[in-house]
Amino acid sequence: MMNEKPKYWVPALEKAHHVLAAIAAEPGALKLIDLSRRLEINKSSMFTMLATMESLGWVKREDGDTYAVGPALGDFGYAYQRSFDMRPVFREEASRVLQRLGESVQLAKRVQHEVLYLDKMEAPSPVRLVSEPGMRLPAHATALGKAMLAFAPEEEIARLLPETLAPLTMHTLQSRGELIDHLRQVRESGLAFDMQEAAMGFNCVAAPVFDREEEAAFAVSCSMPLHSWAEKQDEAVREIRGLAERLSGRM
Repeated sequence: MMNEKPKYWVPALEKAHHVLAAIAAEPGALKLIDLSRRLEINKSSMFTMLATMESLGWVKREDGDTYAVGPALGDFGYAYQRSFDMRPVFREEASRVLQRLGESVQLAKRVQHEVLYLDKMEAPSPVRLVSEPGMRLPAHATALGKAMLAFAPEEEIARLLPETLAPLTMHTLQSRGELIDHLRQVRESGLAFDMQEAAMGFNCVAAPVFDREEEAAFAVSCSMPLHSWAEKQDEAVREIRGLAERLSGRM
């Protein structure tokens, strides 16, 4: 039967799950009596459950005796994000982009002032961009890096990057002030471009992948030779924006 419970099941935990789900859906809106009525749990049991959850940090009681999720759940969420492997999800989604676009698609995360490449779906091409999983590049010189830096606090950027930035090509941004101005535009558009800034002869578009805390945890990009860029730029923008949105929805 569809609604049959698993063999090993703890009803008290199921009730706690429903309580947390209700509070998370309407933080700061529900009192004990509201939760008791909605979930059909008697007030005495609900009081004990909420008191225990509050002691554990799962919920917190706010002004007006309403409840919101507590800091312990934030810790659990952070632990999940740290252990989350985006690569299988990326490969599933990016394979379709590669098929439609015929150009290489990449996944990366930011580690301080650098971009760490995590995965790559590579298009068959005689002209190959050297960017392999495990490789690191300066974040300021790549579309991937700029897509993530744009959503970092400017104080963090000032702490991580020197006033003068080391160029990878003649097109790389070379001052922190210029980069910060550029990142404001990236933040507004949700897209970052690398116009031969990381490698001569290649352009790239990237978009951030947001986690549940709306932080740019990853970024995805499409890189291609200049002759392909002239034909496929608009299509690449649509595909990368859509890919980033789908991956964000699966975080």
